[in-house]
Amino acid sequence: MDSTVSRTPATSASDTSFLPHGQVITPDDAGYDDARAVWNGMIDRRPAVIARCTDADDVAAALAHARAHRLPVSVRGGGHNVSGTAVRDGSLVVDLSPMRTVDVDPDRRRVRADGGALLGEVDRATQEHGLAVPFGVYSETGLAGLTLGGGLGWLRRAYGASCDNLVAADLVTASGERVRASETENPGLLWGLRGGGGGLGVVTSFEFRAYPVGPDVTLALVFHPWTDAAAAMRNYHEWSQNAPDDVSSFAIVWHAPAIDDIPAQYHHQPVVTYAAVHSGDPAQAQADLAPLRDFGSPIADLTDVMPYVDAQKLFDEDYPAHVMRYYWTSLYLTGMDDEVIDALRELNEACPSPHSTLDVWQLGGAFSRVGADETALGDRSAPYLLGVEANWEDDADDEANIAWARKVRDTMERFSTGAEYLNFPGFYEAGERTLRRMFGSNYERLAALRRAYDPDGLFSSEGHIPA
Repeated sequence: MDSTVSRTPATSASDTSFLPHGQVITPDDAGYDDARAVWNGMIDRRPAVIARCTDADDVAAALAHARAHRLPVSVRGGGHNVSGTAVRDGSLVVDLSPMRTVDVDPDRRRVRADGGALLGEVDRATQEHGLAVPFGVYSETGLAGLTLGGGLGWLRRAYGASCDNLVAADLVTASGERVRASETENPGLLWGLRGGGGGLGVVTSFEFRAYPVGPDVTLALVFHPWTDAAAAMRNYHEWSQNAPDDVSSFAIVWHAPAIDDIPAQYHHQPVVTYAAVHSGDPAQAQADLAPLRDFGSPIADLTDVMPYVDAQKLFDEDYPAHVMRYYWTSLYLTGMDDEVIDALRELNEACPSPHSTLDVWQLGGAFSRVGADETALGDRSAPYLLGVEANWEDDADDEANIAWARKVRDTMERFSTGAEYLNFPGFYEAGERTLRRMFGSNYERLAALRRAYDPDGLFSSEGHIPA
């Protein structure tokens, strides 16, 4: 953090009138603990003051208050980032959660959404017009953090990352200036918002491209027993290399959930799962997904045609807010040969929690056709992303689960490009080294933007390049 921004004691309870419209919450208020809680149950941080903003005027006033009191600023959209960057000890939290308006222009296929909107809210609004924006795979995620960190979901291979479809944004900068970023206004700033991780201002509204999707899509969800794990992974690798862009998929190496659709003897036992969404023609989907369904002897095949909004909620119940404890990290993999498959199998067998997963995200398609310097997100050449999700329930198990996730990352490093995905960052333990790996050749350009838009480091945090 820049030396010009330092922590101060908590703002007094009487100093709560600085927002023109929103609500100010301090540690003395009854709702403080609820207001500071974020999705990851591990995160227990105590900001000095929380400014619940209802519009850009509130945001500007909150930033002015932070500057006057020399408080560092954190920004909360959906509060879903696994590293907990939405709240910091001793900070002023600009809380955008009341700002959730979504407007759809079906003729232009454009969507404008406030900075506090959640993916499920945008999905419901766009599907009323047979449209969708490429977002993530968990409906309670905030669109702001997801987009600023890249944004990968069920439409990534058909239409790219969330940040690729950001066409404009309205911001309040650290100085309180209102700025619009688009391809004609401040295009360099728009470049930085497309996967650069934030720290350039508080984005109060986003404008996205939308595409014809749904109302129904085909979801393949096929569980294979552990005895077939190696063969199932090889089958997935072979199929994924030539799958059409209408399909975005995962191979999930984990332990079977205890649900009625899976025979009880497999509950919490190691499995390999194919999960894929085909957003194109349903008849073609059956043929394109057949190699996932016809392989081996699955213990369960839950493939179905369903509304797109339901597919977007597929994993919601697996990731309850405030209850589970999460540590996620990642690596972009250069391939998936037998060495990679064997390593993933061994690491899954050593996992201390049945809720944890090793997710092999199929990349390629539209996502890979964006040049490394076209967006801040950087290089797209890797064929897979390995998402390492340590998910557990008891705080007594923190050390074991975090250690397992870090072991996975260290073990799989030799099979990777060395880069990580910004939305699965661990806790940014390696500091600047992590960010340089994430942004690669785009790092210095992003650093220049940070110096231009936040020279005093008001927004400095673990996930931002130093100002």
